Amino acid sequence: MAKLEDLAERVDRLVLRHRELKRATQAMAQQLAALSNERDSLRSRLAAARARIDALLLRLPAETTAAAAAATHTSAAPGAPAASVTATAPDVPDVASPRSLG
Repeated sequence: MAKLEDLAERVDRLVLRHRELKRATQAMAQQLAALSNERDSLRSRLAAARARIDALLLRLPAETTAAAAAATHTSAAPGAPAASVTATAPDVPDVASPRSLG
């Protein structure tokens, strides 16, 4: 009869473990849903901010807009291809140029 009692005890522990795992799974599903909603909200806010910046860039004079566009392209989101556009104001020396280093 000891084997039957051991088996019953193991089954009880297994049922308890199943309930714990089920609660943990539900909690993680809720956390995932909350984080997904937060991510979507942040993406939406980012898109709105980009739209506002684009609108502000359109209001700037052309020379300033080219420099700002170059700066915007060089600070693109991770994973985005890097832009090769460079623009500098005529009265500002190029920092990478040997003339400005010496």
